Amino acid sequence: MKVAVLSSGGKDSSAAIWWAQCKGWEVTHLVTMIVEGEDSWMFQIPGTRLVKFQAELCGCEWLPVKTQGEAEKEVEDLKFALSELDIDGIVSGALRSDYQKTRLERMAEELNIKSFTPLWHQSSDSHMSNLVANGFKIMITGVSTEGLDGEWLGCVLNDESLQQLSLNASKYRFNLDGEGGEYETLVIAGPHMSGELKLDFEKHWDGVRGHLSFN
Repeated sequence: MKVAVLSSGGKDSSAAIWWAQCKGWEVTHLVTMIVEGEDSWMFQIPGTRLVKFQAELCGCEWLPVKTQGEAEKEVEDLKFALSELDIDGIVSGALRSDYQKTRLERMAEELNIKSFTPLWHQSSDSHMSNLVANGFKIMITGVSTEGLDGEWLGCVLNDESLQQLSLNASKYRFNLDGEGGEYETLVIAGPHMSGELKLDFEKHWDGVRGHLSFN
């Protein structure tokens, strides 16, 4: 089975890569939507160009796909790019977005390939704790909710920081897995990669929300 994985570089798509590897499938490409517009209905925007270096550590090719992030048109941009690949399926890290899952499934059907969403409806607690327990080094690259301040930027989750994140999520009522956009992540190492990303970054914090910029 040859598959491409839709990857933003974050924790969910990284878990999807590992899942495909554990199935014994050949991950031929990491496909990243490069959103050149101001927003996207389906895809993460910050830090996505770093997937190039993750792909090298995963031993596969990186396929960046430019899009303006316009509703429905961005799916067509992805569909066109995938039509050029010799693959049997597309794997994504969708957790609870019906909008994303149904569009990927429809697109895959039109391309006569399979769409796999192995994380679908996993609980926040088990998803996050399993990632940390299995050696995924998850760096928080953006925060935009009460309960997450600038000190979290650049934090790489471990047992202790994940416990604190869980306490904050309960107290301030945000999603522990960040599914509501409360924070963004970049995976710098994990069981799916043969090394670790070494990155220089700057923190940007305005007192309410913040993000990392990578040099």
